[in-house]
Amino acid sequence: MEKEQFYYDNKIVKMFLWATILWGVVGMLVGLLVALLFVFPGLLEFTGAENAISWLSFGRLRPLHTNAVIFAFVGNGIFLGIYYSTQRLLKARMFNDVLSRIHFWGWQAIIVAAAITLPLGLTSSKEYAELEWPIDIAVVLVWVVFGINLIGTILKRRQRHIYVAIWFYIATLITIAVLYIFNNLEMPVSAFKSYSVYSGVQDALVQWWYGHNAVAFFLTTPVLGLMYYFVPKVANRPVYSYRLSIIHFWTLIFLYIWAGPHHLLYTALPEWAQNLGTVFSVMLIFPSWGGMINGLLTLRGAWDKVRENPVLKFFVVAITGYGMATFEGPMLSFKNLNAIGHYTDWIVGHVHIGALAWNGFMIAGIVYWLAEKLWKTPLYSKKLANTHFWLGTLGILFYAIPLYVAGFTQAFMWKQFNPDGTLVYGNFLETVTQVIPMYAMRAIGGTLYLTGFILLAINIIKTAKAGSTVEDELAEAAPLKKISGQRVAGEGFHTWLERKVVLFSILTTVAILIGGLVEIVPLLLVKSNVPTIESVKPYTPLELEGRDIYIREGCNNCHSQMIRPFRSEVERYGEYSKAGEFVYDFPFLWGSRRTGPDVHRVGGKYNDNWHFNHMLDPRSTSPGSIMPRYAWLVKNDINASNLENKMKGLVSLGVPYSDEDISGAKQALLTQAKEIENNLRQDPEFVKNYGSSNIQNKEIVALIAYLQRLGTDIKTTKTALK
Repeated sequence: MEKEQFYYDNKIVKMFLWATILWGVVGMLVGLLVALLFVFPGLLEFTGAENAISWLSFGRLRPLHTNAVIFAFVGNGIFLGIYYSTQRLLKARMFNDVLSRIHFWGWQAIIVAAAITLPLGLTSSKEYAELEWPIDIAVVLVWVVFGINLIGTILKRRQRHIYVAIWFYIATLITIAVLYIFNNLEMPVSAFKSYSVYSGVQDALVQWWYGHNAVAFFLTTPVLGLMYYFVPKVANRPVYSYRLSIIHFWTLIFLYIWAGPHHLLYTALPEWAQNLGTVFSVMLIFPSWGGMINGLLTLRGAWDKVRENPVLKFFVVAITGYGMATFEGPMLSFKNLNAIGHYTDWIVGHVHIGALAWNGFMIAGIVYWLAEKLWKTPLYSKKLANTHFWLGTLGILFYAIPLYVAGFTQAFMWKQFNPDGTLVYGNFLETVTQVIPMYAMRAIGGTLYLTGFILLAINIIKTAKAGSTVEDELAEAAPLKKISGQRVAGEGFHTWLERKVVLFSILTTVAILIGGLVEIVPLLLVKSNVPTIESVKPYTPLELEGRDIYIREGCNNCHSQMIRPFRSEVERYGEYSKAGEFVYDFPFLWGSRRTGPDVHRVGGKYNDNWHFNHMLDPRSTSPGSIMPRYAWLVKNDINASNLENKMKGLVSLGVPYSDEDISGAKQALLTQAKEIENNLRQDPEFVKNYGSSNIQNKEIVALIAYLQRLGTDIKTTKTALK
């Protein structure tokens, strides 16, 4: 059969390559900055503590770091690999060059929008989904463009059977669309403010159904697809086992979607949902390790190349990191281990094994290999690449190991009792100061890793300068001849399925929907899952504004609002948290880490002056604290211009505000604010410093109102269950 000539589009691949490098440096730099704030809390207070800059505080920089690394660095790295490999696996240029450019520039625009809005405090607060509603819409639109381009390329392919990498790309495309849309259903109340349509327990489950599977289907499945293409290519070896790749794919996408609840063990989530998440999380180890084994054994007979080829070095450590992270994840879903690890720095170390080793090293290896292909010249310096490898590997070790030590230190210090039944470390700060040396080592690890990546950037820039500028690559392949839809002689079922792309995609969709529907639908529809508590009332207007300030400042990045039914937690914080207490929490704020203590029962624990001084200078009330100062809260006026719209939006979500509540909201806000100011003026020191200043209209008063409300809706007693 006569072959057709066509050109691969290498320009779009180069565009994503440069974006990957740029955002890699930016994301890691912000990460290092955030790590240094744990050791030097006042590091970014350039203009003095009293003039601390709001957009440089930890609570605002932390989501910027996670979004920059996940969606900017890894996201562009994934698209880099997909755009290169898809064209060659399908023997076709991408479906539409214009769509490719719209995808690229649209994605970069979203990243820039995130980089502007997150430091400004415009956030939904939901982990890995912090972007506000206009940007969410843009993400969906750009994802649709990517989807049309990928599906169009698959449909015009010249290769009959779709290779295993394409299976993973299809699963990623479908699942991320489902996850992102359902998790980010929200009620807009202004141009950059919205409330999740889910509240409390339901919001927690939907968020971690998304959060866990964002890791699964954005940071794992597409990178597995890249592994199945690039590892055999670089090693010049076929994939170890076709049959194992089939088992790996279908079991992984079916099981992963069920595992989200293991992030919520011992919380107010119903027991049946927790147990379901645990069972499927433990089962996940089998397909995950199947993928790791398939990747490593693909190198059989090529280990001598690993010594010489820096790209293969990166791949080996990446796949090993994947194996470690996917062993640790199921282990952490066992309740006895989760009771130790959850809310500690162990989880941060675990996550970064995946991010730094699996994602970072796999993408670095791909970038090095593609540089030679795209610019048709040898890599500028293999020595520099090897130096990057060793710096990066040491960086991972210096990052993760101290955090594992910190995690176990925190867990055991939190749970230790004296013979008389009191906590050995009753002051939470004792556990913070104990792990600061580990935070310093983590910062050293981050510095090493970032330095290695900067060497990569230098290496690729030098390679590009020495190479060819040709953007299109000539290729040829025979056009695809139509054959019967029936299975032909000697064709296995899965081989047949690989040429029935529409059916393949439908089966993939069914596989990922089953788990989500079984978990989420009963929790949304069956009221007995969230027993109501009559004394729980909606937030007052001032408390509502204070809660939004709490969200804006990212306080839930460091403070949980979920007391688990452990003796140690009940003794330390008060009565364990009940599902019915969160019915008016749009969104939920249970947190995933305790750099500071849990605040669910903080209401009434300290007076208003303590909170005022604590926000202005945490060290004045809590010596040794690493919490940032929030001086701007005393300077900023409460912006209640959207208060009525907020309350009306919440009414549409089921919050029982009356028409009188809404019409009188601003007056009610002023009345409660005046009460708090009067309380503050009981302190002579406050009067001395603020004299006749009008504090009642300042943001700090709203935040105090919210904090004093927390956990006060039910009568609390110290009753431990576990």
